[in-house]
Amino acid sequence: MCDLKSSLIRLLLVTFCALLVQSKAFSQDYNIVDFGAVSDGKTLNTTAIQKAIDQAFNDGGGRVLVPPGRFLTGSIILKTGVELNLAKMATLLGSTAPSDYVRLNRWFALVMADEANDIAITGQGTIDGQGSALALHIDSLFYAGQLDSSNYDLAEKRPLVTVRPQVIEFVNCNNVKVSSVTIRNSASWVQSYYMCVDVTIDKVRVESDSYWNNDGVDIIDCQKVIISNCYVNASDDGVCIKSYGRHRHGSPFCDSIHIFNCTIRSSASAVKLGTASFGGFKNILIEKIEVFDTFRSAIALESYGNGILENVMVKDVNAVNTGNAIFIRLGRRNTSMVAGILKDVTIKNLKAEIAFERPDYAYQIRGPALPFFHNIFPSSITGIPGYPVENVTLEDIDIVYPGRGNKSYAYMPLSRLNDVPEQEDKYPEFSMFGELPAWGFYVRHVEGLKMKNVKVRIKDPDYRPAFVFDDVNKLYLNSVQAKGDEKSNPFILHNTENVEIVE
Repeated sequence: MCDLKSSLIRLLLVTFCALLVQSKAFSQDYNIVDFGAVSDGKTLNTTAIQKAIDQAFNDGGGRVLVPPGRFLTGSIILKTGVELNLAKMATLLGSTAPSDYVRLNRWFALVMADEANDIAITGQGTIDGQGSALALHIDSLFYAGQLDSSNYDLAEKRPLVTVRPQVIEFVNCNNVKVSSVTIRNSASWVQSYYMCVDVTIDKVRVESDSYWNNDGVDIIDCQKVIISNCYVNASDDGVCIKSYGRHRHGSPFCDSIHIFNCTIRSSASAVKLGTASFGGFKNILIEKIEVFDTFRSAIALESYGNGILENVMVKDVNAVNTGNAIFIRLGRRNTSMVAGILKDVTIKNLKAEIAFERPDYAYQIRGPALPFFHNIFPSSITGIPGYPVENVTLEDIDIVYPGRGNKSYAYMPLSRLNDVPEQEDKYPEFSMFGELPAWGFYVRHVEGLKMKNVKVRIKDPDYRPAFVFDDVNKLYLNSVQAKGDEKSNPFILHNTENVEIVE
């Protein structure tokens, strides 16, 4: 982890220098009202706001001020040296008319930037995408014959995520700062940062349970990113890091990312790496995370394409009322391809309480229910045949499960361990294998696993053992306990070699 520490120190120094540059650039103010903006929540102000941004850019940089009031707008484009500052009680309202949005690079969005440097969104105000009304308007276009079927998901009966505007999308940008604002109600992902360098997201509040695919923060093939002191309430993944395997500087990795002191509520996974993982992830530090009312995993670390996930540290996580604590998965999206690599992961000081009922029952938009009967899922660490997960350390882990696993409800006996499906190319999710033969941890195809001071506790009986290790080599167990389970042997070792157990 020395490389990780050095990378993060460099990240902090570079970010500090970038902020000094930004403070110099944002020295002159441009009030959008002076450019014709009207704060009645009805007048479309796109042209007026863009004029203020363009003037600040032409003058060499400055702050574009959004004063108290409700300002309706379509897509606006930030440019180099421009800070968008929202005063307390100021709201940028996203238009509900799809025609008011443009696609600058990838997708539609309300606030966009492409190849801009030293940009910022700051202040105590709010950006409200009015996503439900906007998305439903787009949905109606399909039935009116104005939206091509290629842009519509017929099975799920909604427009594709790519044609529903995000609130923020920054692409190919350097020295980005988003701080202190509240972001609400997106029609798609809430905010995405794609192929950016030196990104700081601090004290941002996300409240977006308005429509499908409302990821709170998406970081895609970015380098030198800090996400700190944020509150994220999202109807999809809270903080999601992806890699499409390309970057304008030639590095296909998400590299040097620090996420800390955040609170997350998610109808999917709270912090997730790797649904898209064609380049990969290096030098990631996730710490001091509070998770609650989260349907899927508190921490999900995945290599699903043919990318690399390595040198990841997760520590100081507290999760309550969540569907799953830890999900680590190496798969391959295309079985004709060589699989990627998932190695050198440490998770320390994690506490979790697993719910018996759906943790997200109170959400407006809830994650889709599973199409099969199952008992509570354990945490899992799984590779695929010939491609093991490598060098994982779990230390100071305490997970409380509800128990109540019942053979008559769903059954995977130990005699049928070979029947647990590999699902090599299936979408990675903690429920992907169906009923699993353990209630605490299920581990398969792993090379090098250390579990130190790991405790799983169960409130009510479960027919399954606490731990199942299948095709594991170099397994070290030190003070690993299963509490509340009266079985004589909570550890099942199958095709497992080089085992050391320390009481």
